[in-house]
Amino acid sequence: MYSFIQNYFMTFSTTFLITLLMIAFVFAGVGIKILLKKNGKFSGTCASQSPFLNKDGEACKICGAMPKEKCKNEEG
Repeated sequence: MYSFIQNYFMTFSTTFLITLLMIAFVFAGVGIKILLKKNGKFSGTCASQSPFLNKDGEACKICGAMPKEKCKNEEG
């Protein structure tokens, strides 16, 4: 019985550690992307560009772009 509990804990702790490392890797990747992007902004972040988020075809609440238009907050 004791060896079962010990094996279970070792398996759980290994899985937990791998999961934490994967999450840290994702956050590090996003952080690096923000550092390397111009002005630290992501491009094309208008929700109006996604048909899943904007089913009614409304304008973006941040920049006012319609679904067929490019984000008006983007520079250039």
